Amino acid sequence: MIIFKGIQKTTLIDFPGKVACTLFLPKCNFRCPFCYNKQLVFDEDTGVEITEAEVFDFFKERKGFLDGVCITGGEPTLHKDLPLFLEKTKALGFLSKLDTNGTVPEMLKILLKKNLLDYISMDIKSSKKEYETAAGVKVDLKKIEESISLIRKSGIDYEFRTTLVPKIHQEQDVLEIGQWLKGSKLFFLQQFNSNIDLLDSKLQGTGSFSVEELENFAKTLKPFFDKVGVRRI
Repeated sequence: MIIFKGIQKTTLIDFPGKVACTLFLPKCNFRCPFCYNKQLVFDEDTGVEITEAEVFDFFKERKGFLDGVCITGGEPTLHKDLPLFLEKTKALGFLSKLDTNGTVPEMLKILLKKNLLDYISMDIKSSKKEYETAAGVKVDLKKIEESISLIRKSGIDYEFRTTLVPKIHQEQDVLEIGQWLKGSKLFFLQQFNSNIDLLDSKLQGTGSFSVEELENFAKTLKPFFDKVGVRRI
């Protein structure tokens, strides 16, 4: 049984081309210094606890209005009951999108084998050599690469995305990410916001890359992907 720690009842952004809701799961195995979801990462009391029964009641009320649901966190693939929850969700006729850091390819395999996902968004924290700096913990890159491969071969819509932080990422990291993921369909560069509460307080107020700078990074990446975009956060 899953207990969710938050819900955004309607989003036109999180699930491309769909009207969806977003459900937030607690716990994460990364400690990205630029993370703004500290309460979810550490599974602290958010003042909100939503049961599966409450979620499914909500789905039934919104049937015909919502196309699908986005599952985010935290890191959703840490929850062993996720496949069963998504089976029930699909049975109600909803599409599903997963946000993941790619550290649990074993769960991705299960979800893909059962056809429980319609869209996957995977965060690529940095270039291989700087991955642990951006993730804030030791990282098994073999698992990251396995997840990348599973997603690319899945046959469903997907995107890879990187939030660029001036204190962490350099232009060379951006280039190396492109070379690493060469041939993938869709990649987004996301603008870092330093003016909110962050996991590492030292990053607060340090500024972000401008949209113009991000667009220049995107030009560097265009040869490697079918499509490259820039998102403001």
